[in-house]
Amino acid sequence: MAQITEAPATRHTDEPTGMRKLWASQKFQDQLLSYGATIIATLGVLLILFPLGWMLSTSLKTRFEAIQFPPTLLPAIPQWDNYRVALTSNPFLRYFENTMFYCLTYMVIETISVAFIAYGFARLRAPGKDYLFLLVLATMMLPGEVTLIPKYIGFAKIHWLNSYKPLVFPALFGSAYLIFLVRQFYRSLPKDYEEAAIIDGANYFGIWWRIILPLSKPALGAVAILSFMFHYNDFQGPLLYISDNLKYPLSLGLQQFRAPFGGTAFHLLMAASIATVLPPTILFFATQRYFIQGIVVSGVKG
Repeated sequence: MAQITEAPATRHTDEPTGMRKLWASQKFQDQLLSYGATIIATLGVLLILFPLGWMLSTSLKTRFEAIQFPPTLLPAIPQWDNYRVALTSNPFLRYFENTMFYCLTYMVIETISVAFIAYGFARLRAPGKDYLFLLVLATMMLPGEVTLIPKYIGFAKIHWLNSYKPLVFPALFGSAYLIFLVRQFYRSLPKDYEEAAIIDGANYFGIWWRIILPLSKPALGAVAILSFMFHYNDFQGPLLYISDNLKYPLSLGLQQFRAPFGGTAFHLLMAASIATVLPPTILFFATQRYFIQGIVVSGVKG
């Protein structure tokens, strides 16, 4: 009688093997995600830097190369003399001095006023304070075009046109966004310092000046950088209130390279634009640590 032997039972397991095991690896997924994020970030950086690279290339071209079609990516012979011509053909140095005066004056006044106003909203007690703060935030939803004509008429009646007074005067009242930014930082500070100062006989102004301000350097640094950057690039304000060519800031001075009937010297315009973007770029890279720290410690996202 033949002996019947049973075939060994096939074992079925759900354990992945080979490629499936590689795909299921958490380390492989993390690496894949990291590489994908790096590629996307690199493409984004290249997309952002392309206009700057094109501006730099155009600034080194001849006038014919700058307008020829199809355009060329690189100049045949770099024209470094374009920068000398661009910076001397117009009172560029005067425009730069006007810009520094306007931006630095506004930055200092706005930073001090924002710090003072935010302290009242964050640390002092007053009836209706929260409703007043909501009213300040509501001004952020008001388009600037709505108040453009009333402000112009008001400054014209007090004979402030063709001067920097209409541009600098609003700094006394701060900015709603910057007030909110500093207020959030003030609210994160412990109250023990203030209570100790009150016991020692300090008043609220002394507390703000001697205790709160020294602790607020990161937030106020971010406020100063944001204020400088915004007004360095301001075009509408000077265009509206300044009519004297010698009082133009750089934002208006660049328009002097534009001709009314298509005769714009694009190579000189790009050379002057490169020189114009250098100061804020250097400022940002030199102070980005303080800027990022100020934004982070304030708790504001978005």
